[in-house]
Amino acid sequence: MKLIVGLGNPGAKYRGTRHNIGFAVADELAGRHSATFESSPAEALVTKIRQPDGTAVLLGKPLTFMNASGEAVGALMRYFKIDIGDLLIIVDEVQLPLGRLRTRASGSAGGHNGLKSVVAHLGTEFPRLRVGVGRGDSQRDLADHVLARFDADEAAEVERMIARAADAAEMFVTSGIEAVMNAYNGGDPATTE
Repeated sequence: MKLIVGLGNPGAKYRGTRHNIGFAVADELAGRHSATFESSPAEALVTKIRQPDGTAVLLGKPLTFMNASGEAVGALMRYFKIDIGDLLIIVDEVQLPLGRLRTRASGSAGGHNGLKSVVAHLGTEFPRLRVGVGRGDSQRDLADHVLARFDADEAAEVERMIARAADAAEMFVTSGIEAVMNAYNGGDPATTE
């Protein structure tokens, strides 16, 4: 079984914020399969979907808040007996322009508190998909930026980005992280001339 976890903060207050793009991608994946999230043995919402090839996929959204995401991810990994290579973490990334995706098979947290928590619980050897939300005004406090909602003029790009990230996550399930890196790390073909 594969485990795809979108990181974010629970509650209506955070819905639609840049920091919750991981939740948005998880919701997109669930929606594609008419799946509904429900409570789990961990402090997370989960749902199971099945790929056309029969691969079972567990989608997760931690309820621990971003900075303690590793607690929920670790609990899901242990309860469902998921191998570290079968985990994909989806997270926002301010160092990437809006719409850009970057995947890695392993690595550091890169300053992201949600990833820091996951690294603290699992180490650095897990696949992750960073979804670019842009940095915005460099004079603005970073926490304020990531906890803000996307601007109205960004809506179409955000929708496309969520769909592309969901496509990348589905490719991870069927083809592995290397295939995702090759297909998605070079930019968005639809926006490059």
